[in-house]
Amino acid sequence: MTELTLFPNEDILTREIQAWSGFAEALREEDRVLFLRMLKQCYKYVDSINSKGEYYSTESLLISLIFVQHKIINWLINNGNFNLQDWR
Repeated sequence: MTELTLFPNEDILTREIQAWSGFAEALREEDRVLFLRMLKQCYKYVDSINSKGEYYSTESLLISLIFVQHKIINWLINNGNFNLQDWR
């Protein structure tokens, strides 16, 4: 029987995040808070994650996380005090 939810488009992502709950629980409190906040940012890409289907849910979640981090790095390079030349 299929479970009905208020947000059917988020089912794959929600289940994938729940699958990582054991990992989150094993982290120290401050790391757990950051990890869960990071996972919640993936909801911005729920449509893309769902388009890949359940068989690719972990890969889609990880790519979403990498994409979020890449956007932050680009913002820091373009707007912050981060100098890319210092890291080459």
